Amino acid sequence: MAKRELPVSFDVVREKNLEQLKLLNSVIFPIKYADEIYRQCMACGELTQLAFHNDVLVGAIAVRCEKQANGKAKAYIATLGVLAPYRNFNIGSKLLQRSLAACQQDPNIEEAFVHVQVDNEEAIRFYQRHGFQAGETVKDYYKKLSTPDALILSKKLTPASS
Repeated sequence: MAKRELPVSFDVVREKNLEQLKLLNSVIFPIKYADEIYRQCMACGELTQLAFHNDVLVGAIAVRCEKQANGKAKAYIATLGVLAPYRNFNIGSKLLQRSLAACQQDPNIEEAFVHVQVDNEEAIRFYQRHGFQAGETVKDYYKKLSTPDALILSKKLTPASS
């Protein structure tokens, strides 16, 4: 069955729309993210994206760059979420694809990774459909959630050919 589509426009997170991202995440996720995380994600330019349907923010991906000892970097997906009524319209996939495409424009970013609650099978399947591989489980990653363990999923990135 083909996925249903909705017309969606995208924007990069900036100071002017940061509060919208914070509000969206407060509705979707059981965790309040620190301002520092949002600041780090905004500093990574086009990796953090917002999705709008009819000028309403319906989804977002927040990604920060983490420098590695070898001088390269990894893209850490801090959040990727779509409001419940807008799920299954390919919006999350488009956000992830846009962010990964932006990562591939930076030859220093070798990999993208994300933490997912071990019992969030829908999210795990979503990332696996996009080429992410399940890795180690981090015990007690989430401090205030009933399922505290997180699975790390990662995907090796190849720089966009110029």
